[in-house]
Amino acid sequence: MVVGVFDSGVGGESVVEAIKKALPDVEVIFADDKKNVPYGSKSPDELFKLVEPILNKLSKKCDVIVVACNTVSTTIINELRKVIPVPLIAMEPMVKPAAALTKSGVIAVCATPATLASRRYAWLKNEYAHDIKVLEPNCSDWSYLIETNQMDHQKIRDRIDTACDEDADVIVLGCTHYHWIEEDIVKIANGRAEVLQPEQPVIEQLKRVLGNSSQH
Repeated sequence: MVVGVFDSGVGGESVVEAIKKALPDVEVIFADDKKNVPYGSKSPDELFKLVEPILNKLSKKCDVIVVACNTVSTTIINELRKVIPVPLIAMEPMVKPAAALTKSGVIAVCATPATLASRRYAWLKNEYAHDIKVLEPNCSDWSYLIETNQMDHQKIRDRIDTACDEDADVIVLGCTHYHWIEEDIVKIANGRAEVLQPEQPVIEQLKRVLGNSSQH
């Protein structure tokens, strides 16, 4: 079985590592679009023009593709599913589990501007978090800073401290780039908030899809 993983940039590499660890017998092919990073400020039309050719090329070598980009998953996944011939597994902010976990009734979602502006994200909030407060710290430059290795600890601390001070007890990492600073975020939250990111649920979904295709 061959699994494709796509992300705009370096974020997806953490997903590749997680898949290899969980499914050592599976071959993983990673594709990114580093020359057009960051994706978080682009329109759905721009994203489709960039992503569709990459996924089409990837689909020729893979049984399934993990779209390890929350921005793409929340904005254009339905359009991509119509034109890409293999199953696409999406990655989106974990609003549902965060809403179920919170005791304070406040969660924080760290994501790109495009994800936060997407219809899918609005639906997730409306469906699962309508009775809780959702903070959306400004992380608009994080992907770029992580991609270019310029992320500064103080910037993360300011955003996370502010969210915790406003009673957020669950922090959702809604962009795979942020997985690289997950340890930092956990340390800063220091027991005040639980940090969620979707690698494990995505791996579970991947196992289901691979299981189904191996039966055919």
